[in-house]
Amino acid sequence: MAVVLPNATLTVYALPHPWERDANGVPVPPNPNQKPAPRGTWPGSVLEQPDASWTMRLDPAAWPVEPGDTVTDATGRSWTLTSARRHEVPGCPDIDYVQATATLNPPEVP
Repeated sequence: MAVVLPNATLTVYALPHPWERDANGVPVPPNPNQKPAPRGTWPGSVLEQPDASWTMRLDPAAWPVEPGDTVTDATGRSWTLTSARRHEVPGCPDIDYVQATATLNPPEVP
């Protein structure tokens, strides 16, 4: 078993899930210009992969997260999640984590 140690302090900005639906039952995404409130800041891990994607390990308190949610670190980098899955070990909650993949967002221009 490999252990991935925290290398960043990560803040999660989760969109409301599931999305609200219009009168026809079609999901309506939230306003892309309005950033959700931060859910929390926890130790985590971010690692760049050879294909320029990123893998993340998030604290289980960040759950639920979904593709499209945003994660930032203390240096100002920002990622958009492309997948997320919760890993739980029965009887040993201290090693539970959320595994995610993400793409690095370009820096915001003031």
